Amino acid sequence: MHDLDLKLLRWMRTHGHSPGLEGVAVALGKAGNNGLVWFLLGAALAVLDSSRWESWLICALLGPFAIGLNYGIKLLVKRPRPVLEGLPPLGGAPSSLSFPSAHATSSFAVATAMVRVDPAMAGAFVVAIALALGRPYLGMHYPSDVLAGAFIGVALGLIVPLTF
Repeated sequence: MHDLDLKLLRWMRTHGHSPGLEGVAVALGKAGNNGLVWFLLGAALAVLDSSRWESWLICALLGPFAIGLNYGIKLLVKRPRPVLEGLPPLGGAPSSLSFPSAHATSSFAVATAMVRVDPAMAGAFVVAIALALGRPYLGMHYPSDVLAGAFIGVALGLIVPLTF
């Protein structure tokens, strides 16, 4: 499995790169740090949709919560970030631990919860997928880190209660 993960990572780091796409991936990564983009979106929806403000507020808080939960898993697993000779990562990270991807965990948790609140929010998954795929594209995570993070995120998004 590790060999396949490494091959896929190398492929993602050497195909489809341009300054524009790399810039978008870096920007998405920064927006996803600490679940910020999801917190801001959820908070805005809580203000705009007073009938479901509690659910949107929970979605807003779920991103940072998922980051914290994810970090606990990282401390248990202790998988180091990938190192590809001649292909340094194109971004920074708050820790040297890789598994699972916190960006994927928080993005899929919140996107899943948001769709539970309002199915019209399915577009949140487009952002979640782009943000998650950007992590191995930038060399920050193995693809399996992202898959595991997405799986954990979806599970979290399905079980979180959406009212106080």
